[in-house]
Amino acid sequence: MSNKTNPDIALIDFLESLEVEKNLSRLTIRNYSHYLRRFNVWFKEDGHGDLKELDRDILRKYRIYLARYCDDMSRTLSKKTQSYHVIALRSWFKWLTKNDQEVLHPEKIDLPKGESTHMQFVNIEEIERLLAQPDLASKEGARDKAILEVLFSTGLRVSELVGLNRDQIDLKRREFGVIGKGRRPRVVFLSERAAMWLERYMNSRKDNWRPIFIRYSGKKPDLLMDGEEMRLTSRSVQRIVDHYARRARLTVKLSPHGIRHSFATDLLINGAGLRDVQEMLGHKNIATTQIYTHITQPQLKKVYDKTHSKM
Repeated sequence: MSNKTNPDIALIDFLESLEVEKNLSRLTIRNYSHYLRRFNVWFKEDGHGDLKELDRDILRKYRIYLARYCDDMSRTLSKKTQSYHVIALRSWFKWLTKNDQEVLHPEKIDLPKGESTHMQFVNIEEIERLLAQPDLASKEGARDKAILEVLFSTGLRVSELVGLNRDQIDLKRREFGVIGKGRRPRVVFLSERAAMWLERYMNSRKDNWRPIFIRYSGKKPDLLMDGEEMRLTSRSVQRIVDHYARRARLTVKLSPHGIRHSFATDLLINGAGLRDVQEMLGHKNIATTQIYTHITQPQLKKVYDKTHSKM
C-alpha cells in the first residue's frame, strides 16, 4: 500500500472505491475527480510528489490558490465551489487514513464555514402564473407544461426529472420511485393535475422512446431505437424554467431548484410535518430540511396568536 501516497495512483483507487464501495452516481464521482485532479496538478506544480508531504502550511497555500484562482476567461471560483474542493480533499484523506496511509489526518482539514444564501422560492399565486405560461397548442408547450407541473407536484431535483423513463410512472396510482442524491431511493407523488398534464403529453408522443422528457430540435434517431440521445438535459430544463419565469414576470429569478423550494414551503405552510417533508425531498439529514423552517415563521405567528393564552 506504500504507493498509495503517489497522488495520481491514490486518486484512481479512491475514485474506484466511490464507485464500487459507496455506489455513488457517475455525476458525483465526476465532480470528485474534477476537484481532486485540480489539487493534484497544483500539488505537483508546488514541488510535491508524495501525499505524505501535505501539512497544514501546504494546505493553507492551496486554500489561498483556490481563493485567487482565475482561468483564461477571467472566471474565479465562488466560495461554495472552493468549499467543494476542500470537502472532496477531506473525503479523500479520510479514505487514505482508513487504508492505513500515514497522511495528514482529515480532521485537520478544516471545512470552510458555509455562506448564508438567500433561498429563492415563490408563493402559490406566482406558481400558478408560471404554470399558465406554456403554449399548449405546440408540442414543446405541452412538454413544458408537463415539466412545470411535475416539478411543483413532486419537488424533484432537476437531475431526477430528466432521468425519468416511461416505465417508471404509474399514472393510475399517481406515484413512482426515484433514486436520488447519494443513491437513496424514495417514492414521490403526483397531484391529479400533474398526472393529467403528464398523461396528455405522453399520449401526444408518436414514438416509443424511453425518456419521458425529450428534445424536439436537432438530429433525431430511428423511432425504433430507445431514444436516449433525445433525453432533455438538466441545463435544458433550467433554460425552460428561466424562460417561463421571465415571461410570468415573477418577483425572483426562479430555477428548477427554486420550484423545489416552493414545493417544500407549500407543504410546510399547509401543515406537513418536517419529517414528512424530509422524506418527500429525499434529504438524508433532517438538518437539511430545517432550512425551510424560517420561511414558515408567519405561519408560526398565526399558531401563536390562536393558541397562546391571552392574559
